[in-house]
Amino acid sequence: MTLPPRPTGRILARGSWRESRYVADILRQETVGGTLLLIAAVAAIVWANSPWRDAYSTLRDTTVGPHSLHLDLSLGQWAADGLLAVFFLVAGIELKREFVAGDLADRRKAALPIVAAAAGVAVPAILFVITATLMASGDDATQLSGILRGWAIPTATDIAFALAVLAVIGTHLPSALRSFLLTLAVVDDLIAITIIAIFYTQSLNLLWLAAAIVPLAAWRFLLQRKITNPFVLAVPGLLAWGFVHASGIHATVAGVLLGLLVPVNRAIEDDPDQHSLAERIEHKIRPFSAGFAVPIFAFFAAGVTVIGGGFSAALSDPAALGVIVGLVLGKPIGIFGSTWAMSRFTRAELDRGLAWTDVLGLSMLAGVGFTVSLLIGDLAFGLGSDRDDHVKFAILFGSLIASLLAAVVLRLRNRVYRRIHEQEQRDSDRDGIPDVYEESGRPE
Repeated sequence: MTLPPRPTGRILARGSWRESRYVADILRQETVGGTLLLIAAVAAIVWANSPWRDAYSTLRDTTVGPHSLHLDLSLGQWAADGLLAVFFLVAGIELKREFVAGDLADRRKAALPIVAAAAGVAVPAILFVITATLMASGDDATQLSGILRGWAIPTATDIAFALAVLAVIGTHLPSALRSFLLTLAVVDDLIAITIIAIFYTQSLNLLWLAAAIVPLAAWRFLLQRKITNPFVLAVPGLLAWGFVHASGIHATVAGVLLGLLVPVNRAIEDDPDQHSLAERIEHKIRPFSAGFAVPIFAFFAAGVTVIGGGFSAALSDPAALGVIVGLVLGKPIGIFGSTWAMSRFTRAELDRGLAWTDVLGLSMLAGVGFTVSLLIGDLAFGLGSDRDDHVKFAILFGSLIASLLAAVVLRLRNRVYRRIHEQEQRDSDRDGIPDVYEESGRPE
């Protein structure tokens, strides 16, 4: 007796109208932030390769802050430890909303982006280790160990940078692909901050770490009481940041913890006519994060000198080559391969209108690493060191190659994307909800 074939499901299917609006709103802000990030990075590179490049280094290394509190940090360190904490605060809120009321709340929907993000971290790390080890075959064990400290650099995807690339090449990704890219980036951020906390903490002061529990609890208490005055919330927020910084764990971890402690009510999140507390806080902080904090960090982190032999020195550094291979090959192999394997394992098919070429292009786009990659490079090799400059160049160069490859693949499908985009915008009855969402029975 021949059994009938098991019915197949759909992966990368279009979500609800509420989800589509939420994703579109976030990506719109991130695209603007990505443009500012690109401008800041280009400005830093131009200055660092100009006759006035010493002034750039002097500005980046200028120390400010009280020595008694161990906060006498350079401007570059303040940007990495302080401003990026705001970026991770937004990421923490985003992650909390996704796990409570978004795609990650549904185990069936969550499986694909979680597996793809994990593979998109693991494969680049493995390829970095293999490439760096082969290229450093003549070095001793101590030198090799120092090089391999950068294994996590090519594991991060920069959603703002990737969206800026999409804006430049002018493609209209369908809502399902945009949602997948955003969810993938959220999980990627969680993995990245976990890596930073575990593998790039050189010393740990448990007393200061325990002390951080008090302001974190106060932050949670204030939000539960609907107290959202920014000056009031700033007190426990800054104390938590200071205590985590003093504990030896990178201070950006405090940002994620604060974000995860923001209350999220699924019933309110599902109601399109209400704005939840988490949504209001996120919308207040995101413009500062995307429009100021991340671009300023990029300005101080991206200034790598490539003239006078810097280009050839970077390309001969095993760590830099490992980063390029990880971003350009590791990310697409990990994300595309795991997505394809998930479809084969579950016998699910891509949603109507989509093709595996779309997944490949999106996987290549995920090879655009910038903000978190630069941060991990600083932690691995020391801000301003020669190897740190080499991996900065590798991050920029690898991201450029990944962008170009993604642009070629995605542009091939742009006509299809435009047709899907038009379908997703058509509202024949003019009730404010596009027809495709009403036809699917998911207009909420």
